[in-house]
Order: sequence, then structure tokens, then C-alpha cells
Amino acid sequence: MKHIYQKGKDLQKPTLLLLHGTGGNELDLLPIAGMIDDSAGVLSVRGNILENGMPRFFRRLAEGVFDIEDLIFRTKELNEFLDEAAAKYEFDRNNIVAVGYSNGANIAASLLFHYENALKAAVLHHPMVPLRGIELPNLEGTSVFIGAGTNDPICSPEESTELQKLLEGANATVELHWENRGHQLTADEVEAAAKWYRNL
Repeated sequence: MKHIYQKGKDLQKPTLLLLHGTGGNELDLLPIAGMIDDSAGVLSVRGNILENGMPRFFRRLAEGVFDIEDLIFRTKELNEFLDEAAAKYEFDRNNIVAVGYSNGANIAASLLFHYENALKAAVLHHPMVPLRGIELPNLEGTSVFIGAGTNDPICSPEESTELQKLLEGANATVELHWENRGHQLTADEVEAAAKWYRNL
């Protein structure tokens, strides 16, 4: 997978896995990584799917309707890529904190839904429930921050609350942060995520 890796200044810190939104790339979230923890390592990945020329992490059939088969395949692909990257760059595979926005947050949530030890923690900015009707792995010891907008036209408040309940049902610790905004990612939301991260 096309990516950028930046070694951290403090090797005890997590590696931040950056996952962009639809139409973004591996450069998009680098400033946000700096706001969250400028001494952590960074692995920023570009989605392998193109939708009308726009990179994404998995296919969708329509707005808000995921291609579940492709989602499961791409989630496995990303999880295996994390194994390979940890070996190649010599960072701790068990100390990865995902930071995803929109489509990137959805694939990060899918990692949590499918693999017990894929992520130590995750910052999910405006995620949806990746898929329903599966039993989640035991996520005890995993912390999740969900950033949501009360007026988000793509990801309804009900969706955010449902995702929180599903993750908590799998023993994850979840903080749901509301902004009185839509689907955009605000500086206030990133600051709230950074504050949450400092308490991990």
C-alpha cells in the first residue's frame, strides 16, 4: 500500500496510523498527527481503491452503502500491511493508534470489528458502523474516541451512538465527542481527540 512512514522521536510512543477520507491521500492527516503527538511515529496510508479517481479504502455501492465483501477483504489487506510495516520499520505492532476521518475512520472501525489486536486505540472522526450482524472480538484494553457532528448529513447521530454501543458491548472504552457541526473535521474536534490521547 502506498504510504509514508516517519520514525518517532520517542520510540516508547505509539505509532499513529493515519487513514484519510474519500478523495484524500497520505499527506492529508499529517498536520493532525502533529497536533495529537508530534513525537510519535507516523504511518500514513493511501487507500487502494479509486472511486471516480478519488482514493478510498474500500468500495461502496452508493452513499452510505458499503460493499461488504470488499470491506472485509480490504480490512484484511490493511491488517496484513500493518504486520509487514511493523516488521520493516521496526515499530511495536501492539502499539498502533489509528487516526481516521470519514472513509478512513470506517476502515479503522472495521479493523476493530474483525481483529482483536489490530489496534491499541483509535481516533475515529465521523465514522459509520462498518457492518452489522457480526460478533466483535474482545476489545478489552482498547480505547476509542469517536468524533461526531450533531448535523452530520452523512453519518447520523444515531449511527455514532450505535457504533459506541457496539464497541462498548465488546469491552472497549469509548468516548463520544459531539460538535454542533456537519461532516467536516474541526480544529476543536482534533483538540478534543488530542486531549483524550494524552490520557491513554
